[in-house]
Amino acid sequence: MTAELFIQYIFAGITYGAIYAIVAIGFNIIYNTTGIINFAQGEFVMLGGMISISLLEYMALPLAIVAAVLITMVIGALIEVVFIRWLERPSVLRMIIITIGISILIREVALHIWGESVRSLPYFIGDEITSVAILGARISPQVFWVLGTCTVMVLLLGLFFQATSIGREMRACAANRTAAILCGIDTKNMVTFSFVLSAALGALAGCVMSPITYSQYNIGTGLAIKGFTVAILGGLGSSGGAIIAGLLLGIIEAFSVSVLPLSFQEAVSIAILLLILFIRPHGLFGSKDAAGLKDF
Repeated sequence: MTAELFIQYIFAGITYGAIYAIVAIGFNIIYNTTGIINFAQGEFVMLGGMISISLLEYMALPLAIVAAVLITMVIGALIEVVFIRWLERPSVLRMIIITIGISILIREVALHIWGESVRSLPYFIGDEITSVAILGARISPQVFWVLGTCTVMVLLLGLFFQATSIGREMRACAANRTAAILCGIDTKNMVTFSFVLSAALGALAGCVMSPITYSQYNIGTGLAIKGFTVAILGGLGSSGGAIIAGLLLGIIEAFSVSVLPLSFQEAVSIAILLLILFIRPHGLFGSKDAAGLKDF
């Protein structure tokens, strides 16, 4: 393998890994606040990309992205209010079935709205033939938009949880929901806000990745599987672990192309997920309590 190809694989792995990490962080936000594993998280990424592409016909690219994120946030809130809020201490299995059902519902609605066609946003800078030379490898400028946006999202998210009252209340719900209720925190609103926040992260990730990976009504399922794999690998509930695990999975997938047929790429994340669940179910950086899942 040449040095140029090695660099190309590294950047491809980091780019896809950053997207997986953002999806995993969306899993963790909802899990930490509620104990719910939201298998509809990948659909937020799909909605962000598809809605922004549709809105691009009527407004400039930055406004289309902002509007798409806001619309997806509203959808996230509606999902929690309509399907989750009224449940009284549901079992983990019931919640998994419900969120998978929500994912299927969103996917079918998206199919009727946008059809099966593959779409994409334009490159934010330049076009698909524009590239930057790094150690002999040619890298698309959109890669740096993906990495930069994901980095900023992670930093702002950390600042949000540390420096804002809502962030601290969400952390209190994550630490001990009963104690948070006794302290006067409206935990139901915190649950809704966790869905809104995870929807925003997913939608923005879907917008910045669209020029590279393209958008289609059914991309959410694969992203949900990989995001869940990263969340488990990094330790369910650990956002820092999700970042490291996401980059690791992305790089492994990128290099697997050199030794496996492209059709086997999806199997890599499934194999890693099964391996982690058998050997270390609480992940690399998670606690053993998280592996058993919280009570809702």
